[in-house]
Amino acid sequence: MKEYIDGVVQIGDAISSLSPKAQWVCYENDIDRIEWTDDSIPQPSNAEIEAEVKRLQSQYDALQYQRDRIYPPIGDQLDEIYHNGIDEWKKTIKAVKDAHPKP
Repeated sequence: MKEYIDGVVQIGDAISSLSPKAQWVCYENDIDRIEWTDDSIPQPSNAEIEAEVKRLQSQYDALQYQRDRIYPPIGDQLDEIYHNGIDEWKKTIKAVKDAHPKP
């Protein structure tokens, strides 16, 4: 999934999703300031763009728990298993999962 600037889906993200090969310019993330520079691909309507922004933002927000689950690097995990055993490693992983449960 694409990462969005500050976790916010922009107008351009929606246009790119709806018309990936189109050429356009969007000024200041303003839906009323889109310059469509490619006549071979039809421009999505403002309603379609707004709906796509909402869909993409919802999709991004639904996976927040995955971005929050930051596990230790694999090398550190293997070190922990080697030095402390599987049970201690499981405690480390469980702590991350418990702190950020799936919705």
